[in-house]
Amino acid sequence: QVQLVESGGGLVQAGGSLRLSCAASGRTFSNYGMGWFRQTPGKEREFVAAISRTGGSTYYADSVKGRFTISRDNAKNTVYLQMNSLKPEDTAVYYCGSRVVGTGPTRAPQVDYWGQGTQVTVSS
Repeated sequence: QVQLVESGGGLVQAGGSLRLSCAASGRTFSNYGMGWFRQTPGKEREFVAAISRTGGSTYYADSVKGRFTISRDNAKNTVYLQMNSLKPEDTAVYYCGSRVVGTGPTRAPQVDYWGQGTQVTVSS
């Protein structure tokens, strides 16, 4: 079992930045691929970014490429999502997820454990 707790969400103006954190506990963090997803009301949870167990490989949705950066600190059992040049369409609840087998998850069904989510609101 892995417990994931997100933090860092909030309200920001368009063009601003936020950094989300996801702290993990329960199992060896470095054994898991990690990812960030987001969801708005009435829509499916969509992929944002993912990172491999060592951090050597990263993956991004086209909509955030060049603006968001995923990273991880295995010594701190934490994965981060640095979000720059935020747009109103980035408004969503952001979730981190871990994957037991394989690299970072790029689809929601690949996620084995989810955090509770953190709200990000970008005003125009």
